[in-house]
Amino acid sequence: MKKGELKISSFVSVLSVVIALLSCQPGDVQKYSRVPEQDPDVLSFIFPLGQRGSTELFTGEAFHFGFSLDSIYNTVSGNVYFKAGARTNWHTHPGGQILIITDGVGYHQIEGEPKQRIKKGDVVQCPPNVLHWHGASADAGLQQIYIVPNIDRGIVDWQAAVTDQEYEN
Repeated sequence: MKKGELKISSFVSVLSVVIALLSCQPGDVQKYSRVPEQDPDVLSFIFPLGQRGSTELFTGEAFHFGFSLDSIYNTVSGNVYFKAGARTNWHTHPGGQILIITDGVGYHQIEGEPKQRIKKGDVVQCPPNVLHWHGASADAGLQQIYIVPNIDRGIVDWQAAVTDQEYEN
């Protein structure tokens, strides 16, 4: 396979995944779970741990491994590993966000809605400009791949930390 054919093949594969993800309904996290639960204390790492997340943007220990900022496909993507109890601050994405949970157990919450449990195999859509947070459960770590489309609109607008009361509700 030639270099150009490999890029096109990779693009087609990524595009197929994104189209499948975009066909999911926002807030319908559990419906798309396809992987049986496993021991939450044993996570399978598929990417390097990466850099520790800023204490100004995350509560607890979170690690970020960015894939790329892509002006051709207009996306930014990467992997975040949250240790048990770690979570993002409240935030929005002007172009939306897609989360693919690759291991562990955690939570996702949209402002004004109940917190949703997420686990390996779940896909979460965060609509554009909707305030939300996500992170690990109190007892288990969580790994996620994130895809932020439409980066010409902006990438992320960080807000206040999720309080312990909000996290525990």
